[in-house]
Order: sequence, then C-alpha cells, then structure tokens
Amino acid sequence: MFRFNSQKSPLNAVTQWMVLCALLCAKLGYPAQAQPGAAAPKSVAPVATSTVFKVVAPDFKTSPLTGMTRRHWQDAARYLLTGAFSYVRTLDDPLIFPKQPGRSYPHNNNDAGQVRTAKFEGLCRTLFIAMPLLKEDPSLTINGIKIGDYYRHQIGQLLDPASPTYIRLRPKEEGQSQTLVEFGGLAVSLFAAPEILWDPLSKAQKDALAATMLSYGDGPTVPSNWRFFNIFVLSFFKSRGYAINEPLLDEYLKLCLEAYRGAGWYSDNGAYDYYSMWAFQVYGTLWSQFYGQKYSPQYAQQFTAHLTDARDNYPYMFSRNGEMIMWGRSMSYRFGSVAPFPLMGLNPAPGTNFGWLRRISSGAMLQFLQNPAMMQDQVPTLGFYGPYEPVVQAYNCRGSVYWMGKAFLGLLVPANSPFWTATENEGPWAKELKPGTVANRFQPGSNILLTDYPNSGAAEIRARCNTRVAGQADPYRANENYNRLSYNSAFPWQADGPNGEVAMNYVFQDKAQKWHALNLYTFRRFENDVYYRDAVPEADSTLRLRLADIPLPNGILRVDQVTGGPAGTPLRLGHYALPAGQGPVRRQTRKVKGYTVHLLDNGTYQLALVPLRGWESVQVYDTKGLHPASAESAVINASGTLAAPSARPALYATLLLWKKSGTTWTDAELLPVTKLAYPGPTTSVQVQFADGSKRSVDFK
Repeated sequence: MFRFNSQKSPLNAVTQWMVLCALLCAKLGYPAQAQPGAAAPKSVAPVATSTVFKVVAPDFKTSPLTGMTRRHWQDAARYLLTGAFSYVRTLDDPLIFPKQPGRSYPHNNNDAGQVRTAKFEGLCRTLFIAMPLLKEDPSLTINGIKIGDYYRHQIGQLLDPASPTYIRLRPKEEGQSQTLVEFGGLAVSLFAAPEILWDPLSKAQKDALAATMLSYGDGPTVPSNWRFFNIFVLSFFKSRGYAINEPLLDEYLKLCLEAYRGAGWYSDNGAYDYYSMWAFQVYGTLWSQFYGQKYSPQYAQQFTAHLTDARDNYPYMFSRNGEMIMWGRSMSYRFGSVAPFPLMGLNPAPGTNFGWLRRISSGAMLQFLQNPAMMQDQVPTLGFYGPYEPVVQAYNCRGSVYWMGKAFLGLLVPANSPFWTATENEGPWAKELKPGTVANRFQPGSNILLTDYPNSGAAEIRARCNTRVAGQADPYRANENYNRLSYNSAFPWQADGPNGEVAMNYVFQDKAQKWHALNLYTFRRFENDVYYRDAVPEADSTLRLRLADIPLPNGILRVDQVTGGPAGTPLRLGHYALPAGQGPVRRQTRKVKGYTVHLLDNGTYQLALVPLRGWESVQVYDTKGLHPASAESAVINASGTLAAPSARPALYATLLLWKKSGTTWTDAELLPVTKLAYPGPTTSVQVQFADGSKRSVDFK
C-alpha cells in the first residue's frame, strides 16, 4: 500500500503550459522561484543546536505543573524548526535529513523517486510546525532563512520539471502513493494559512498546483484515514473555485464518518491506534473548521460531536504526568498524539477541563523534548525516545517524524481560548482517582479498556489485535506494536528476544525451537471488571488460550486457560520489562506464604511476578538491544510445559505487579489474593482477595 513515484510520466500539454507560465512569473520575481536546473547540494552540514528543549521563564501561575503556556509551545516549535533548518543554507536546499540505518527509506540514495518522496515528507510535515508560527509572524527567520519565503519557494519547486523535488501529474494507471499523503498535509496548511502559502502565488502557479494536487486527490486511496488526504485536497480547491469530483468528496466523507465506533475511536481499516486521534479526530475537526461548517454543516456537526466524545475517554489514556503510552504503529510521531486536545478549544464544550487537557499535552511534549536521546543530528530519531529499529515501519523516512508537528496545529487555536487560559490541573488524578483503587473505562464499539492506576500514576490500554504475520512484507499490525496483552505508560513495550525472552505476552516454542507470540485475539466481553479474550498463536491454531485480565491497584491478576497444542510444548509469560537505570537492574526473590516472588528494581520502578498456579519455574532474563529506553534491560518470565489433553483446560494464574522504587514491598502488596479455587468439573475460577472481596472468573 506504500509506493514511490517513478516520476517518469510526461506532462500533458495544458499542464506544460501552466508550468511554463509559472516559471516565467518566477523569473519576473513574483514570487521567488528556483531557476530551472538548480539543485540542492547533496549534503549540508547542520548548524549545531541544543539537544534538549528548555522551558525558559516557566509560568507556574498559569501552569503550576509544567510551566508551559502558549508562548512555550511556540518556543518548542521554533526549537524543532531550528534543528530542521540547520540543514538549509539557501531557499533551494530541501528538507532532507541523515538516514537512520535500518528499514526506513530511502534504501538507496540513487533511487530518485525515494529521495524525492523523502524531501517531500520533510517539506510538508515541518510545515505543520512552521505554519502556525508564520500566521502570527510572517517574517519568521530561522538560521538566516526567511521561513515564509522558503516554503513558498519550495511549493514552486514542486511545479518545476527541472527541479529535483518536482512532482508530476499522477498517471491514470498509478495507485495510491505517499505523494497523496503529503499533498493532503499540504492542503491542511494551505487551508490554515492561505495568506502565507496560497494568496501570494501567481494565477499560473495556482492553476499548476491545482492540476497536480487534484490528480492525486481525485485518484485512488487506501480505505483508512488516507481518505482524509483526498478530502482535504478536493475541499481546498473547491473552496478556491476549482472544479472537483464532488460525488467522490461526499463518498469519502460518509465513509470516514461510518468508521466511527464511539467514545472517540474510529476504526482505521479494522485497527485501533493513535490514528483515531492524530488523523481522524484532527482532520475531521480541521476540515469542519475550514470547510465543513460552510459547505457541509451536517457532516461538520458529526465530526465535532465525535471530538467531544473523545474528551470523556481519551485523556484517561495518559499518565498522571501526561506521558503517552507506547502503542501501535508510527510511534516515531510521538506527541502528535495530543493534537486533538488543543483543537477542542476551537468550539469549547461545556464541562471540559481544559486545564487538565493542557497539562496532558504539555507533559507529553516534555516527555520527549526533554529526553536527551530523542534528537540526533539536530533531528528527532526514528524511535520512541532514541533510535529504536523495532518501532520503525518501511513507510518511514527521517522526515516522517515531523508528523509530531500536528500537536502545534493547536497554536491555530486563539490565545484567548480556555485551552490556553485555564489553570493547569491534574483533572481526576487529584481527587477522583484515589490511592488503593484501580479505575477501568471500557469503550463499547472499539472494545478498548483504559485503566488508570492511582498508586503509580500510570495508564494502561488493552485493544484489538487480530492480524496475521504470514504474507505481510511489514507485519507491523501483528507484531509488538499491537500484540502485547496490555500497554502501560510507565513501561514502554520491549521487542521479543530470539531465545524466547518476552515482555507482556505469551510465547510458545515450536518443534524447530522457534518462539511464537500470540497475535490473534478475539474479544469476548468486559464484565465485573474482568476483561475476557480468546487467543491463538498464528503458528499453531490448535493451541488455544482463554484470557482473563483483572487490573488491581498495584498491577494485574492474570487467570488464563490453555488447551490444545502438542504435549511438551514450552510456553512462557512475560511481565513488563525494565530498562537499566544508573546501573544494572537489581533482582531479588522473597518467600510470601509459600509463594516464591521474583522482584526487579531499576531505581525508578519495581516489578514483581508471583506464580500462583500452573507455572513450573520463573527466570529473569538480561536483554540487550530490545528495549526502547535503554541498551540493557531485564524481564521476568514464568515458564511451563503443555500437558497432555485432559477433561479441563490447564489453568495458569499469575500476579504481575509494580510500584515506584524507594519503598519496600509488604507481604499484603505482593499477595493480594488469598485463595484461588478451580473446582471441577466447571471451568470457572473463584478468586478471593485479602480485602475480603471475591471475583468469579467465568469462561463462558
């Protein structure tokens, strides 16, 4: 579904005339354009900048928790642009950055199509950051470059056949491509700042740009959030008086709205991830603001209502400090995840706690901008914090990371909006979410479970994964991005190790001694605070699990049944992984009422695994190169062996616990379960807790 343009198709006669006119206007000086044949240097040494963003003169009156106000968001935008424009010396220099080794493109610097597409990504995605600044300061200058002049010049270069960044008309036989994605992003910026990016263009340039962009916008797409790229291209040019394919526009709007599943979540071609938020919610809101309220108010009203739905659910997916959960593909886009929050300030709904939404948004931004590993070569890495190959998809190039710039689209929200003026606060974490409890928020429709842990301030998610690896060139919808049993803001997911080391999933070993993780889950129900799923490993569909997750104040009780599979098959269950801190991860074992408890401590968090039933042994594995936050890490795994078939499924019960470092675990914390009964012949499990409460785990 990701294709690069060959750029070999000739222009038709009309477009050739348009481009020649545009070039003539350029030579006459309105506006500035590159001369035919002008090419950017192959490499430009970057100007050194600070590797960590600093909040200068924090405002702890308006923002007592982060010190970040609208002005500091602007500072953060300039900080990122300063790094990006350290590669620009003249208006001709493209925004292309050093390739990170690995699967990202361009795979070959001699592949003109891939290099051209990488430059196009760098241009359109950094514009998300620059455009809101230019609206308030059209004379914005960074590293000696007038930013408005630069982007107008580069838009002109897209139309010049002699330019190395030239984009030709889409051939009729060509399918969807990354070019459509970036033109969709460019259309967002054209809509938002026409006085900067559109109005100064000559008539010939406008016509040429319309012809080129519409050839993609009126072309094929992917049945996902990609439809919005077509929608924005078609909508922008219709708003400027150009003839467009209006039935197609209406069809794509209806299909996007039909993908809505409630509680703020859209189905992105069957998947749930941050694309619901940084694509569907952001695009739907901005489209409604720029176009829909005037031309299609019935659709705009629906998109606006869906954003309000997210207000009551999505904020609970961030930690008390605002950290986002590492979950789903495109993790290198990072704090782009907060983009819907400021946009809620465009049409403030009564009862919205904007001080909490800004606290989350600024906290997530600082989570990354103040991590010294994120920036390399003055540019964000492809990873979560630093470079991390397991999180990279083949459609990523180094410039892809600037999708995080969508957060700065929040600067389009007026300064007097309550998003900016409300006093920062912790929302429900302050009083509603009480220590010693756990809070679950189930999302019907998407079947997502959000869990908040007041004791640690962490947030957690359980969501859909039911995609096969076989036949996928890049199986990112079936691997660790989606297939963990749960994802937690305090514990970024760790990649599976070659020797069966696993974090927060089950793995099974086949006859060839290869380990396979669960990736085919079927949601069953959420009942009495128990989240039920069935699962099978793709490699052996005869091996089946019935899973029950019970979130507790300090972690998770797992009560799982296993049936089928060859007798003697090794299996493991992993806890979350801990990255090494200032030194190696410390380990310890304790005996608590007959149970052997395995403990890890990295100076920030402690983990504990208590095997209650079914497991034969527990091991701690030291791992290297698997964790996104450290070169070295450790993970606790419980191990067992499948028994011969019996009348009832084998039961595996496990406590996966955590708390912050600095305090000693009490016996009561390590063993909150006092009794676990699995009476025959039923398949239900009765759990009694130390606080006197009881829970029935009923595998219907």
